[in-house]
Amino acid sequence: MSVQPAQPAQPARSAPPACPVRAVLFDLDGTLLDTVADITAALNSALAEQLPAALPESEVRTLIGRGVPSLIERALARVPRGESVDAGRLLERYLAHYQQIQRSGRMRTRPFAGVERGLAELHSLGLKIAVVTNKSAKSSVELLTRLRLEHWINELVGGDSGHRKPEPQPLLLACARLGVSPAEAVMVGDSVIDVLAARAAGIRVLCVPYGYNEGEDPRTLACDGFVESIDKVRACLTA
Repeated sequence: MSVQPAQPAQPARSAPPACPVRAVLFDLDGTLLDTVADITAALNSALAEQLPAALPESEVRTLIGRGVPSLIERALARVPRGESVDAGRLLERYLAHYQQIQRSGRMRTRPFAGVERGLAELHSLGLKIAVVTNKSAKSSVELLTRLRLEHWINELVGGDSGHRKPEPQPLLLACARLGVSPAEAVMVGDSVIDVLAARAAGIRVLCVPYGYNEGEDPRTLACDGFVESIDKVRACLTA
């Protein structure tokens, strides 16, 4: 069996009652895709238009997870005191740079090892698959299409849906679109916001150990189990 027992860092609610799984919901950044290099490049290009400063990739990794507005807010908190930055322009220019990178030959975003195989295996079982991310739906679809993963995905709920994780609504919306109940779904993510959203939605949650998790070790997450890579999810669900 590929899942290791989770070691909760804090008391967690009991997992929802076991039901046959009909759908798997995936986080995007840090779970399916390694996006940190392109996010760093876009953020630093936007910062450079106003400041003689740049953030290292290792630091940007800790800022990812709660959507672009949060990314910009967290980046600004690291700007040296006394420097004046137009936050609205920084957000606008970040989005422009990121879109340019996505559509160019400079894009370095790649699926994590095992993602394509794992999605194909889940699809072969007849399971429905959704991506639930705090990134915008348009940007997410473009990435998945560019990387030729979109044909495995039945639904996508982005951070521009009206709610963002850790709120449960994006996960519940994905379930509704897929035609399954929360008890029939499993969430796979890499961060505390995925765990909190899944718990609030009444959905079982597995975590990968390699993601971003706002700079904290993903293995401390109070999830229902860990799966080493996406191509190990099938074994977990059928064990």
